[in-house]
Amino acid sequence: MVTLLTVPNGFQARVVAARLGAAGVVAQVRGGDGPYPVGDVNVEVPEVELDLARQLLLADEVEAVFDAEARGGRPAGDGPPRWRTVVPWIVAGAAVVAQAVAVAARAL
Repeated sequence: MVTLLTVPNGFQARVVAARLGAAGVVAQVRGGDGPYPVGDVNVEVPEVELDLARQLLLADEVEAVFDAEARGGRPAGDGPPRWRTVVPWIVAGAAVVAQAVAVAARAL
């Protein structure tokens, strides 16, 4: 068995292993178990099936991108556009600065 990929938790590893198993690729999950399941988890496959497993996962990623574009959206996990998270902070910061300048001007 060789490591196909390493993921941050056991759930993701089991989902990948199940996806590979559905395509007939035997996959094994190692790590992340025990009373304190922390740390990276490896998904391992037989060496002879490594290329096939990589191709399956790549095909899934490409398909997800096309599905998202067909829906007019972005791929899952990308989160909101950056400007939507930054602009409110800039506006709030500008308001605080304007208030501080006004208070300083009155003090003079």
